[in-house]
Amino acid sequence: MKKTLFTVVAAALLTVSTGHVLAQNHEPLQYAETVAAPEPGKAALFGRAAEWVDKRFAFGPTSDVVNNAATGTLRITGTAKVQPVSSSGKNEERAVRFDFTFHCTDQGYDYRVDNFRYIADPANPTELVLLEEYVTQLSLQKATVKTHNDRRLRAQAMSLASEVAMAFRS
Repeated sequence: MKKTLFTVVAAALLTVSTGHVLAQNHEPLQYAETVAAPEPGKAALFGRAAEWVDKRFAFGPTSDVVNNAATGTLRITGTAKVQPVSSSGKNEERAVRFDFTFHCTDQGYDYRVDNFRYIADPANPTELVLLEEYVTQLSLQKATVKTHNDRRLRAQAMSLASEVAMAFRS
């Protein structure tokens, strides 16, 4: 009786833990928020966001700035660092590029941090790989059991997206 109960409990735990890990891998690497703000108006909202991008966006070097007041859209590409672990256990610093997009209307605004791209080769920073694809590749490698780089990079990207969003909201 004890062996049967133990087997059922162990199987249930494995099923629950496997499902949780799989669910984490399907979560998109992004942060998005919609805010209803009818009072300030589109011009005021756009002005505040443009000022933040110009003066306080701290994730450089930046590129691909789109600033269109007519449509209420701002977009900027920023750069940040992530730290995968080498097979020998040392942290390696790598750069990622991401997009911050802001769009406003008279009823409010929405913004998102997404489109993470990984610079796998620091000697060639123009060769970018979508971070989601890179993480999928890492999850298939044998060394991932030891380094957990797939989960590590996903968590660092989600943390970065949240950090950019908090900087924008403040």
